[in-house]
Amino acid sequence: MKKYLIIITAVAAIAACNSSPGSGSSSDTTSSASSSTDLSSNPDYQKGLALIASNDCLTCHKVDEKVTGPAYRDVANKYANTDDNVKKLAAKIISGGSGVWGDAAMTPHPALSEADAEQMVKYVLLLRNK
Repeated sequence: MKKYLIIITAVAAIAACNSSPGSGSSSDTTSSASSSTDLSSNPDYQKGLALIASNDCLTCHKVDEKVTGPAYRDVANKYANTDDNVKKLAAKIISGGSGVWGDAAMTPHPALSEADAEQMVKYVLLLRNK
């Protein structure tokens, strides 16, 4: 009996240690969100993350992994965190589009408010590698 308990405990410990940010759990948006700075207390980070989690964004995007659309960190590294870029990318979220990251089209999100889309972009742009 002790032997089985030890084996089960060892397997559980290995499984816990092997969980990675790209494993598909809801923690992939937070666990790799910062390479050197803790962003979790930033209000733009918190609000944007909540909006992304409550919409269909994570179907096509992950923080550090390209899925159908680009990884959020790739977007952050491509665009500087400026008001013009926030507005431009928010408009792209609402209207959809294609061509910047390949042939896959981003689905439009017309029901999303401009303010919410901008908040999502602010979250994404905070993920820029330093």
